[in-house]
Amino acid sequence: MFTGIITDIGRIVAVEQKGDLTARIATGYDMAGVALGASIACDGVCLTVTAKGALPDGQGWFDVDISAETVSKTNIAAQGWTPGRRLNLERALRVGDELGGHIVSGHVDGVAEVISVHDEGDSTRVSLRAPDALARFIAPKGSVALNGTSLTVNEVNGATFGINFIPHTKQATTWGDVAQGDAVNLEIDTLARYVARLAEAD
Repeated sequence: MFTGIITDIGRIVAVEQKGDLTARIATGYDMAGVALGASIACDGVCLTVTAKGALPDGQGWFDVDISAETVSKTNIAAQGWTPGRRLNLERALRVGDELGGHIVSGHVDGVAEVISVHDEGDSTRVSLRAPDALARFIAPKGSVALNGTSLTVNEVNGATFGINFIPHTKQATTWGDVAQGDAVNLEIDTLARYVARLAEAD
C-alpha cells in the first residue's frame, strides 16, 4: 500500500530480458534499510526488490522483475523502460506513517495519454485522455495516481481530464519532464471503484 507521495526519483541503470524483464534502478534510498522482498512503487507500479547493492559512486540500487502481464498493462510497453529513464519512487506505507496523499495500491488500471501541456504562471496544466473503460471513475476534485503521484483532478470532459502541477511537484517528481504524447500509468481511486460497483448493484 502507498500514498502517492513520491519520496525519490530513481534512474534505470540496466534492463535485461530473461524470461521476465529485469530492471536495475539507482536510488537515493539507503538500501541497508530496504529488505529483499520489499515493495517499491516505480512510476506507480508496485514491484518487489529481488537484489540490491551499491554502484561504484556509492549510490544504492535495487533490482526488480517485471512480468509480461505487467509490461502489457502499463507504460513500460508504451514508453519503454531503458537505461537513463527517470522514475517516481515510493516505498511501501508503514503503520503509523502520515497519509499525505490518498490510498494507492500500486496496481495500474490502465495507461492515459498526455494530450496537451501548457504553463499557467509557475504551474503547468496537463490534459490527459483516459481509456474509455476508466473514464467514469474520474471525477472533478477526485483523486488519481499518475505515474505513482497522488493528484487532484481539476476538470473532466468525457474521457479527458486536467491536472495542475505546482512547482514543488514538478521538482520533486518526474512531472517536470512531461511532454505531449507521453503514456502515463493511471490508477483510479479505490473509493471511486467501490462506489461505482455499489451503484451497479442497485
